[in-house]
Amino acid sequence: QVQLVESGGGLVHPGGSLSLACEASGSIFSAVAMGWYRQAPGKQRELVASITYSGSPIYSDSVKGRFLISRDSAKNTLYLQMNSLKPEDAAVYYCRGIWGARVYWGQGTQVTVSS
Repeated sequence: QVQLVESGGGLVHPGGSLSLACEASGSIFSAVAMGWYRQAPGKQRELVASITYSGSPIYSDSVKGRFLISRDSAKNTLYLQMNSLKPEDAAVYYCRGIWGARVYWGQGTQVTVSS
């Protein structure tokens, strides 16, 4: 059983930056993949960015060039640096990790982008 705990959400003005962190209770080095998803009210949960076991990142088109996913295996932590935030980036952001055949989700952290 792996637990994922997100942190770093909050309120930011449009154009601002925010950094999210996801601390895993298990070794992220052994994860098949880890990623960030988001869900806005009335919308489906969508992929924001993910990183594979080999370290290759994948970004949704909507955040490419603005967001950066990274990981620190020593700290078992996944990060999402979000820059040039837009109102449409507002959502609950979830961390997801895959270990073996099991998928784990964090509880989510709220990101609000508003002036």
